[in-house]
Amino acid sequence: MAEFVQGTPCWVDAALPDVEAGKRFYSELFGWTFTDRGGERLPGGRTRGRSADAYSGGRLVAALTPKSDGRMPTVWSVYLATPDAPALARRIAEGGGQVINAPLPVGPEGAYAVAADPTGAVFGLWQAGERAGFEKHGEPGSYCWTEVYTRDKERADAFYEGVFGYQGTDLPGITSEDFRMWSPEGAEPGESTAVGGRSVIDDSLPAEMPGHFLVYFCVEDCDETARKAAELGGRVRTAPYDIPYGRIAELTDDQGAAFAVLAEPAGDTAPGAARGAEDGGPDRGGEGRGGDGPEGEDRGGEDRDEGDGKPWPHDSPGPVRAPDEAGRAGAPDEAERGGS
Repeated sequence: MAEFVQGTPCWVDAALPDVEAGKRFYSELFGWTFTDRGGERLPGGRTRGRSADAYSGGRLVAALTPKSDGRMPTVWSVYLATPDAPALARRIAEGGGQVINAPLPVGPEGAYAVAADPTGAVFGLWQAGERAGFEKHGEPGSYCWTEVYTRDKERADAFYEGVFGYQGTDLPGITSEDFRMWSPEGAEPGESTAVGGRSVIDDSLPAEMPGHFLVYFCVEDCDETARKAAELGGRVRTAPYDIPYGRIAELTDDQGAAFAVLAEPAGDTAPGAARGAEDGGPDRGGEGRGGDGPEGEDRGGEDRDEGDGKPWPHDSPGPVRAPDEAGRAGAPDEAERGGS
């Protein structure tokens, strides 16, 4: 079983109003195949809709989960690995963050928790048991990078570097970009070891935009993926543009969940997690970004939103499944596990 260093992204999932529609969208966009999980059993004999594990080339890459409450945002979420979720949850609270869902065991697969940083960005924690996280990453059709967007960079930097022990470094040679890369504790900080980053929400963006994480997926052709997403009913939030490590675009699916895609240059290898979580993550940068954070003429900042535009108590189950309304969690039976 692959192991993920503490603080390394190890899982992503999308909370959607309609999982079946999500399966159609992402199977066309990324070529994913799916294995359904049984509906959640709730108190009073009620059930919640079925979730689906997503596979690329036969390897687990993500999940689509149903929203139990329509008021919850439609969103892609990232989970950070930890060997001790309860201890990390305590450090999050002590560091000024909020533990939204306390750590809960999920049968033999592991344990999950959900938290928010002091600036409101929500993320998950995953303590691996039998399931480490995704089985493919840094390759086309799978996760490759994440970054947190915040309005208070000093507070965010202090939180993540204090709680997770991240080693931070600014983008080398880029003065127009207010961006910081994070490498795991004990690693030499730099683009070759980075597992994520921090960008800034500035005044050019809607005042109601909350702090949030943006999840990136690797693709072969950024422009074609953006075109296909729009054809499938999604939206191109930011048209494809070049950075030193490839070409990226920001999209939403046909239900409003925001994500980004990255195509590496031909014959080149982006730094960091585009090579795999054990090695770090691709940093961003480049003159084409046109200023701090996500604004800039060639990024179409005025057209950018964040799904439902609301901070969210989390409704997504991590690598396996969520607790029921009484706060209980349990592993799926064998029929529900599918390809896990």
